[in-house]
Amino acid sequence: MYDIIIIGGGPAGLTAGIYTGRAKLKTLIIEQLAAGGQAATTDLIDNYPGVAEGCTGPALSDRMEEQAKTFGCEFKLAEVTGVDFSGKEKIVRTDREEFKSKVVIIASGATYRKLGFPGEEEFTGRGVSYCATCDAAFFEELPVAVVGGGDSAISAAIFLAKFASRVFVIHRRDELRATKILQDRAFANPKIEIVWDSVVDEIRGTDTVETVRVKNVKDGKLSDLAVDGVFMYVGLTPNTEFLGGAVKLDSQNYIPVTPNMETNVPGVFAIGDVTAKLLRQVVTAAGDGATAAFAAEHYINDNF
Repeated sequence: MYDIIIIGGGPAGLTAGIYTGRAKLKTLIIEQLAAGGQAATTDLIDNYPGVAEGCTGPALSDRMEEQAKTFGCEFKLAEVTGVDFSGKEKIVRTDREEFKSKVVIIASGATYRKLGFPGEEEFTGRGVSYCATCDAAFFEELPVAVVGGGDSAISAAIFLAKFASRVFVIHRRDELRATKILQDRAFANPKIEIVWDSVVDEIRGTDTVETVRVKNVKDGKLSDLAVDGVFMYVGLTPNTEFLGGAVKLDSQNYIPVTPNMETNVPGVFAIGDVTAKLLRQVVTAAGDGATAAFAAEHYINDNF
C-alpha cells in the first residue's frame, strides 16, 4: 500500500510528488499519457518565477518529472477507471491494476472543450486540432484559424504565426479576454487577423479541412475563410468522470476545495486545473501541489 497516490502527472501532480517524496512518503503518480499535462503542449512558458528567459513546456515538465523521481516517486502509465473513497484506505482502479493508499491527491486536470458544430469531429486529426505546439509544423506556409480569445488561444495564434502563412483568430466578442501582453503581441504580428463578433458555423472539406464557415453574431451574416487547419481553444472540461460521485463537484463538474486543497472526503485532496479556481496556470498548479502535499502529510500523521 502507498502513503500517497496522485492521479495525474501535470505540474500540480508532479509538484505534490516532489513534496511528498521529500517527506519520505511512499508516493505513486498515475498518468494516462505523458508527464506534464497541458503544460507539456505549451511552446513557451515565460511567466514562471525564475525562468525569465522562457522555457518550453516539455522541458519544464521533464525537469519536474525527473525531480519527482529523484525524491523517490514511482510512476505508472495507466488510465484511472474508478475509485473507492468510502473507507479509511483509498482504492484507485486503473485499466491495468488496482492500488491502495492512505491518501489520494486528484490532479487529473482538464481537457479542451469541443463545441460540436458540423465538421469538428469529422475533421479532428485531419485539420482540426486542439494543440498548436503538437501540430503547427504540419501547416508550414498554410493559412489556419484559431477559435477563441483567451490566453491559450492567443498564445497558440502567436506560435502558429511562426509556421502558417496567415492566422485568423475567430472570437465571438468585440474584445479579447487574453492578458494585455499577449494581445499586444498578437496585434503587432502582421500574420494575425482577428475576426471579431464571430463563431464557427461549420468546417468543410473533402479529405482534410478546406474552409471554415463563420457566422457574425450581430448580423447573422455567413462568410467562408479558406484555411487548412482549425485550432480549437474555447475552454476546458474537468476530468472528473472517473470519480463516479466519490467527491463533491460543483455545477460545472470542477472539484471545490478548502484553502488546504481538501475535498469533502477526508484523506482526499484535489489540485490544479480540476479544481474550482480563478486562475489555471503552471505557477498556481505548483502552489496547489505543495499545499496538498503538506496537508496530506499532516493527515497521515494524525490518522495512521
